[in-house]
Order: sequence, then structure tokens, then C-alpha cells
Amino acid sequence: MVDLFIMEYLTVLYMIMVFLFMDSRYSRRRTLFIVSSVTILLMAMVDALYRAVNMDAAFWIFAITIHIPLILLLFTLSRFRGWRLIFQQLSVVLFCTVIHHISSLIYYLSGSRFWVLVLSCTFLSTWSIWFLVRFLRPLFFQILLELHRGWWLICLVMATYYIISVFLIPGYAGFDLRGTILKPAIGLLILGFYSILMFLFSNVRKEAEARHNAQISVLQLSALQSRMEAVRVAENAIRTERHDLRHRLQAVAELVARGDREAALDFLDAAQQRLDDHKPVRWCRPPVLDAVFSSYFDQARQQGIQVEANLALPDTLPVNEGELAIVLANALENAIHANLELPQEQRKLRCKLLASPGIMLELANPCTGGITFGPDGLPLARLDGHGLGCQSISAFCRKHGAVCQFTLEDGWFRLRLIL
Repeated sequence: MVDLFIMEYLTVLYMIMVFLFMDSRYSRRRTLFIVSSVTILLMAMVDALYRAVNMDAAFWIFAITIHIPLILLLFTLSRFRGWRLIFQQLSVVLFCTVIHHISSLIYYLSGSRFWVLVLSCTFLSTWSIWFLVRFLRPLFFQILLELHRGWWLICLVMATYYIISVFLIPGYAGFDLRGTILKPAIGLLILGFYSILMFLFSNVRKEAEARHNAQISVLQLSALQSRMEAVRVAENAIRTERHDLRHRLQAVAELVARGDREAALDFLDAAQQRLDDHKPVRWCRPPVLDAVFSSYFDQARQQGIQVEANLALPDTLPVNEGELAIVLANALENAIHANLELPQEQRKLRCKLLASPGIMLELANPCTGGITFGPDGLPLARLDGHGLGCQSISAFCRKHGAVCQFTLEDGWFRLRLIL
């Protein structure tokens, strides 16, 4: 009875941990339905296995019965692949194994009282699930997104622990004294390694956030300085025009006195045109975004790129203005660089940004082709150090639950973003 309880309990615990450690590509409801269905099926298989073979064979086959469907389930549902997928699998195994071994140690020390085993399993599982949901899970997914190297080494350490603890140390935790002591001890040791790993990742995340905030501050300062410079130039031009106004009025008066009304009107139209040319354009209400658009549209025009813009944004935005400014700056910079590869008569930039019913952005530019897309839908960089702008846009979308799409249609490269 105790053997069957442990195997069924571990089956349920494995599936709960899978749900917690997995960033599913499907909706939460669909993911929960799939995981629940697999859990019920595995529990029935475990019960059949327990009744078909003896305890020794059941414990050995149990690992295969659970872990093969587990990795297949993760492969089917998870957004991640490669070593990140293996890390998800091994994290599930680590927490489940440590909970099992510690509760088995408590059960052994209590004199093999079944109610103590049930109580310890319940308490440890509840506390671990609360800790994962409250603290570890957000950091875990952030690490999967931001860490790009070293996954194989981390997986090697965790896989070594699993092989040693489950297959190389003889005896079963809760039934054999040696296994009951050694397995929790090694589990706590590897859990300490995992905690140090999370701590280091947490520091890396804080540094990344600090760099991101600094990048936003630099962009805001640069864009606002550029905007201020444009306003200052316009003010100087208007001041000059105001200084020359009395001369122009005198000239107009002379033309009217002569009866040359057409020449007077043309003279006034030319003066009005000069004033309009120096008047700074306000693209949208939010000041940082207005400064970003002004800066990059001016750069585009200086490169001979025809700009078509349709922008409509309110004063308040559903996201941080600085973060959205980073997205727009990256997208506009990429579009300008792509245009520079074309003859000047073909250079164009089309930008549409609306805020109703939600923020909807479409940025399009002609391109020479040759763009390939990765499995995540992002354009693949042709040179080292390139492609960071698209990755930054994708990270913004994941953070705020936005949808972005990169497409190449009829010679036009388009970025569509809906928030």
C-alpha cells in the first residue's frame, strides 16, 4: 500500500511540477486539460504496473513509465527547445525527487507510520508549490529567455545527480537506512547548487534590468535633446523672420501702392511658406515618442527616404512610454538601414500607429530580399552582432503579452505589433 501511494503521489507531483515549470505554447485552459488527461492515464498505468510486477521491478520501471511521457509532454507543449527543454525536465525531476526523499526520511524516522508519510508529503509539496509560484517561477522563465550559453553544463550536473541518486545508490528512501540517508543528503546538496544558480541568475537579471533602464534613459535624453535642438533652430529662424518682417511689410506696402497686387500676394505667400518650413512638426502627444519619431524621420529624410506616417496616440499609454520608445527606435533604425541598401528612388518608410482599440503598429519598408526567419518567427541576422533590435522587440512583446509578426510580402518587409 505504501509503495503504491508513493508512486501515485510522485505521478501527480510530477505533473503539477510540469505545469508550473512549463511555458506552454497553448492557452492555460488547454494546457491544464492536456496535463490532467496525461496524469489520469499515467496513474492508471502505474496502478497496472504495481499489480503486475514486484516492488523492485515496479520502482525501476516506474522511472521509464513517468519520464518518457514527461519529456514527450514537454516537447509537445513547451515553447522552448534544446537544452532549455532538458533543463525544464531536470528541474521537475529535481524538485520531485528531493520532496520524495525528504518525506521518505521523515517517514523512516517516525517508525514507518503511514500517516506521517502522508502528512510530510502534503506539507512539503504544498510549501514547494507555493514557493515556486510566488518566487521561483517568474525568475525561472526570465532565465530561460535571457541566458543563451552554458545550459549543457547545468543539465550535465543535474542529470549526474539524478543518475547517482536514483540508480547508483542502492536501496529505497524510506525503506533502507543507507538509501534513506544518502539520497536526501545528495538531494539537498544539488538543491543548494540550484539555489546558487538561481541567485547568480537573479543578479544577472538585475544587471540586465539596470542596463535596460539606462538604455531607456539614454534614449529619452537623446531624443529630447534632438527635439530641443530642432525647436531651437526653428525659434532662431522665426526670430530672424520676425526681424525681417518690417522690411517685408515695407516691400508689400510699396507693391500695393503701385497697384501690383499679384506680386504682393506672391511675396506674402513666400514669406508664409518660409515660416511653415521652420515650424517643428509634432508627430504625437507623448513627448518621448514624439521626439523619437522626429529624430528618426529626420534621419530618414536626410538619407533620401520618403516617409509616410499616420500616427494617433493619446496622452496616456497602457505601457511605459520609455519601453515603447525603445521598440519604435529599434524598428525605425532597422527600417532605415534596410532602405540604405536600395537605390534612392526606391527608398520608402511607411509607419502606422493607432491606439484604438489597442496599440497597433505597422512599419513597412522595401527590401532587397534574402531574409530568412527562424523557428521563433524572428528574422535571422546575416552578420554577428545584428538582429538585437528584433530580439529586443520580441522581449517587449513577451513581457507585456503583445503579439508581433515579421513578414516579407511582395518585396516589403513588415513589422506588425498589437498590444
